[in-house]
Amino acid sequence: MNKSLIALWKEGRTRFTKLLDATQESDLSKHNGESPNSAGFLIRHIAEVELLFAKNVFGLSEVKIVAKTLIAGKDTGEWNNLAELKEISGYAAEMFEKAISLQEDWDEVVETKEFGRKTKAEALGRITTHTAYHAGQLALILKYGN
Repeated sequence: MNKSLIALWKEGRTRFTKLLDATQESDLSKHNGESPNSAGFLIRHIAEVELLFAKNVFGLSEVKIVAKTLIAGKDTGEWNNLAELKEISGYAAEMFEKAISLQEDWDEVVETKEFGRKTKAEALGRITTHTAYHAGQLALILKYGN
């Protein structure tokens, strides 16, 4: 079952990874209209939240993460290094896949202050749609942002 769930998550994440592959360093400071979040912020935020889920929801204690976008609570304009953003995004993918592969009970309930009580299966749906949601925002920035 874990192989199937990894495949599902990876396919959902392609909305993000295809955009990341097309992103140029000059795109990172772009915003879409009055949106407060830049492309760079969204890329960093997606990776951070995936890492937080791997660690805090799915129990992968080896994950190293300082959630700078969540700590700041807003776009501070500091996420302008494409190589670093691709590195943390790759690390997030690696750690999240490992976290999924180690799960044994997808019906186990986890609880967080952010989303309350969910089964691990529901939490996987939550993080998959979180990534896709922000990937949609990223797509609009890359297409129409300035």
